[in-house]
Amino acid sequence: MEIVTERERQRCEVYYAGRVQGVGFRYTVRSLAAGFQVTGFVRNVSDGRVLVVVEGDDDQIKLFLDAVETEMQHYIREVQQTRQKAGGQFPSFEIRH
Repeated sequence: MEIVTERERQRCEVYYAGRVQGVGFRYTVRSLAAGFQVTGFVRNVSDGRVLVVVEGDDDQIKLFLDAVETEMQHYIREVQQTRQKAGGQFPSFEIRH
């Protein structure tokens, strides 16, 4: 297994819009995250979107986000994504309220 240092880790913030609240979106995202080497959180936003903040190496983030979009594609209308260096403050992947 390859060791990933904090320097190599990335952070991706993704806003999903559409029919993404009240359909199990957050629970599905948390469940999917368990299959990847990522940390972060998912939470509902007051404007009706869902925010996913994920940290990991580029490959794991891409695979995870691809899995989210594949699994929840019928609910997603729009995706906005930004990337930056990882902060390393997430010990796991969780649902936040």
